[in-house]
Amino acid sequence: MKSIVRLAFIILALLPAMSFAQSSKTAWPEMKKFHSFMSSSFHPTEEGNFKPLRENADSLLITAKAWQSSKIPAGYKPELTKTTLEELVKKCTVIASAVKEKSSDDELKVLIIDAHDIFHKIVEKCRE
Repeated sequence: MKSIVRLAFIILALLPAMSFAQSSKTAWPEMKKFHSFMSSSFHPTEEGNFKPLRENADSLLITAKAWQSSKIPAGYKPELTKTTLEELVKKCTVIASAVKEKSSDDELKVLIIDAHDIFHKIVEKCRE
């Protein structure tokens, strides 16, 4: 009897790990690639370093477009995800243009914060 209870306990303890393993199978490589550019651009701006953002602006746009044209995996709300990715591409287009036009750091900071918020909307609110 103790072994049955112990086995049931182990199975119940492993359920969250199995659920995590399942969700990691639906990884979205294009999202991860975009995130690497977003992270390396956004976080330095929080500390006043705009050089990475200026250097990565084109890459942000390219990876946002690649992400937008990729297949939306299971576990995401398709319509909301699609429209939010459109928002993200538009914002990254504005960022790339602003960098080319040598916009001020203050303007770039507002734009990258907006893009970062849109990214988090996809990651958090577009999931089912």
